[in-house]
Amino acid sequence: MRLAPVWAAVALSISAFPVSYTLNRLSALEHSWSVALVGAVVLVGLFALVYLPSQSQDPLFYVFMVFSFTSVIDAIIALEEDGYIGGFMEFYMKEGEPYLRTAYGIMICYWDGVVHYGLYLAMITAMSQRKSYRSFGLYWIGSLTMSLLVFLPGNIVGKYGSEIRLAYFLNFPYLLIPIWAARRIFSQPKPLPLLMADKVSEEQSRSILQRPLDLGLVGFFLLSAAFTLFRGLVVLDCPADVCFDYVYQQEPYLRDPVAYPKVQAQFSHLGSSLHHRTPYPYRTPEGAWWFVVVSNVVYAMGPHLLAYRCLCNPAFFYPVALRDEEKKKQ
Repeated sequence: MRLAPVWAAVALSISAFPVSYTLNRLSALEHSWSVALVGAVVLVGLFALVYLPSQSQDPLFYVFMVFSFTSVIDAIIALEEDGYIGGFMEFYMKEGEPYLRTAYGIMICYWDGVVHYGLYLAMITAMSQRKSYRSFGLYWIGSLTMSLLVFLPGNIVGKYGSEIRLAYFLNFPYLLIPIWAARRIFSQPKPLPLLMADKVSEEQSRSILQRPLDLGLVGFFLLSAAFTLFRGLVVLDCPADVCFDYVYQQEPYLRDPVAYPKVQAQFSHLGSSLHHRTPYPYRTPEGAWWFVVVSNVVYAMGPHLLAYRCLCNPAFFYPVALRDEEKKKQ
């Protein structure tokens, strides 16, 4: 009896525990070059292990299988650095990527180990059932790309810039593969619901003032743009009193020399500003806790609300050509 692909992915990803535990006990992994070499060998070996017995026609299947393994590795790193487990990835923290010990590094590992891992399993399940995974894939591409666009430059320009090791370059496949994956996913046919032409025409003829939800989203994104600009001025050391007060009284994490907050990514940014690994002077003050948490959560929820609106009420975005074709059929 053949194992279902999603359970094969779970089994492969769980093997990250014995693999990392074994590697952590090898005395040979005491140099940065050996850690990077072993990391590369493990990735190549995983691709071979997944590719050889599989019959999938979609090359992204192999990517998601391997990335599910690395997501669990990231979860192990986060759990180990927070003190919940031990003896798994110490060798990698020492000679691989020491900046993962930072609050931001831990939070980005949690995000990859939970959110991205769930997306990989969801997409593998959809593939095995011959269903579209376009929405999951687009969310994954945006999330992974945004994480790395903050993580990679932050490692170089922050205080850990002098501790870049060879293992740093193991991150580049995670930046390049999503670009290739985006081309494949965008080329997939977009699943469109069956809508009556009259309903589509009615929805598309309504002005913005007749669509209160859209009007609210427009207002939200205008405020978000202003808030983004304001925080950009803050991290650039704007001398204005309001910027000075904000960075010292509300979000002192923006001054943290690790440099990740200067680039930002919402979940990891918020979590890092509250995490015990962030030095106390840069941690969110107790008096500003609710303001910082609520404002950042709302700031992050906006794009999700827009995506939800587009998925639940797609008539406004229905292609004109298809709408005209429906009219002719009627």
